[in-house]
Amino acid sequence: MRDKLQTLLAQLRFHGMASALDSEIERAEREATPAPELIHRLLCAEAAQRRERSLAYRLDQAHLPWRWTLDSFPFERQTGISKAQINTLAGLDFLRRNDNVLLIGPPGTGKTGIALGLLREACLNGYRGRFYNAQALLDELYASLADRSTARLLKRLSQMQPLVIDEIGYLTLKPEQANAFFRLMDERYNRVSTIITTNLDLPEWYELFQKKTLVDALLDRLQHHCITIRIDGPSLRSPDPSPPAAAASSRAPRRTAAARQPTGGPP
Repeated sequence: MRDKLQTLLAQLRFHGMASALDSEIERAEREATPAPELIHRLLCAEAAQRRERSLAYRLDQAHLPWRWTLDSFPFERQTGISKAQINTLAGLDFLRRNDNVLLIGPPGTGKTGIALGLLREACLNGYRGRFYNAQALLDELYASLADRSTARLLKRLSQMQPLVIDEIGYLTLKPEQANAFFRLMDERYNRVSTIITTNLDLPEWYELFQKKTLVDALLDRLQHHCITIRIDGPSLRSPDPSPPAAAASSRAPRRTAAARQPTGGPP
């Protein structure tokens, strides 16, 4: 009978129930478990495995380039970010309101890490989002113009919740790409959330996109129901600060001129 059950479960693709079947039947025999309870346990095993498969699929489709999480983010080093504000965002109410998140700051300050952490949190909570480098996204939009698949691509992108667009600022733009980007933001406006990281403050977008009317309309949509976080802090790519050099040098013996010569590398 177990073989017949395993065959039937395999045909139905109930892999969670199949993996738990033997152990649950043996447990039921030991504990004289009623049939309804045994069925409930098997269904719970199936539901748990389906949730795991669904989560693995969402994380794979999100194309997360690094395993950043909000739990591992070095808030103690980045004094320009409010940990309380980021933890509030991690509650994902901004997704339920379809609010955008705009992270502005110099390179290395943790903008991408925060965006990835929020995207991962969204995936863990059942949302289907996607990470894009801004230049890669614009290149994909431009390529879609050649085979006339732009409408299909925009429809797919407009359904992602949230869509992370990373590094607006380091871009080489054609007019067609700027227009396609505006169409994307227009499709997503007030329907789903977009998380953007940029090293350019908003007035500098006019020089980037080279079209005032387009940027006016773009920023109007982006900033409506938008949470803007400006990060004014140290670069996280810098090494951890070492002990004060003055204290160390006061205890160090005097060195000869030869010993003071640089041994190579930058100062």
